[in-house]
Amino acid sequence: MLRKLPEFLPMRFLRPHILFLVLLVGSVGACSKKTVSFNSRPEAATASLVADTLTTSRDTTKTPSLLAKKAVLTKAEEKAAKDKEKLAQRQGKKKKKNIFLGERIKKGFTKSGPKGKNQVLEVFYYLKTFEQPNAYATTVYYFNPRKRKIFRANTELNPATDKVLHGPYKKMQGGKVVETGYFAKGTKHLRWERFNRDNVLLSKLHYEMGFPRDANVTYYDAAQKLVKEVVPYVNGKLEGDYVRYQENGQRDWDGSFENGKKVGEWTKYWGFRNRRHYVYEYGASGYDPEVTEPVLIKEYNRNGVLVYEKDKFDKRDAVTDRPGNTRPATRRN
Repeated sequence: MLRKLPEFLPMRFLRPHILFLVLLVGSVGACSKKTVSFNSRPEAATASLVADTLTTSRDTTKTPSLLAKKAVLTKAEEKAAKDKEKLAQRQGKKKKKNIFLGERIKKGFTKSGPKGKNQVLEVFYYLKTFEQPNAYATTVYYFNPRKRKIFRANTELNPATDKVLHGPYKKMQGGKVVETGYFAKGTKHLRWERFNRDNVLLSKLHYEMGFPRDANVTYYDAAQKLVKEVVPYVNGKLEGDYVRYQENGQRDWDGSFENGKKVGEWTKYWGFRNRRHYVYEYGASGYDPEVTEPVLIKEYNRNGVLVYEKDKFDKRDAVTDRPGNTRPATRRN
């Protein structure tokens, strides 16, 4: 209790003391501690402000305990959890799709030759879903998985065994790139380059779906759908694959030019089912003296049976399925 002040003290002396007492009582009240019970329920507003974002609704179905319990997992459970996490990560990532010119493709490779600097490695792509190449393509390329080799053909391919090349192509020898290019549905497409082992450019050609960019293409019809002849030109000189068709769309002749000269094998067809009739051989290189008179090296009958092969056998006299008793004169382009 406050001691009663003498009555004789003037009021102006009491005012400072009263103000000091009021301030002292207010500060004591502000510093007083509020008693909190852990058994009391928090108010709704306060609980919403301090909600734990690391917990789930399942964790809050029971009253939280202040005594944290450490979860102990067995090795099997821990492994299962890790496997589940890895699976979720793999499923979350989208698998990259290889697509070239709007078609899905698959990567492949093949090796040939002895190991070492002379080994040849070819890296390529092929159509994931088989599609027959254009019937008018001069030459088509395909990969045979069983034989692990790239082949070239001028007839229809076998959907069960042949993989149509489609996409980038790279050929290496001894780790050095010697040829690059692109395939489009079995035909050479866009730019093709060849290099020597010193990375010096030897040749550069441009193709459009198998035809050299500067090729001279003629047709039987005004609508330009029935191809008659494809004469390949590069820089004004005959270079590349040549082909001529009959009006029914069947092949008549095909072969290759190099440096303006016929080289390699030239084939004459029967005119149905693209069956070969005669196969002639010219020089191996267009930079050697030109071979004006080719050599007949193979002959087939109408059934596609080989009846003659140079320096091996000659069964042409035994053939009876052709009209007439004498072998027709050979035709050359």
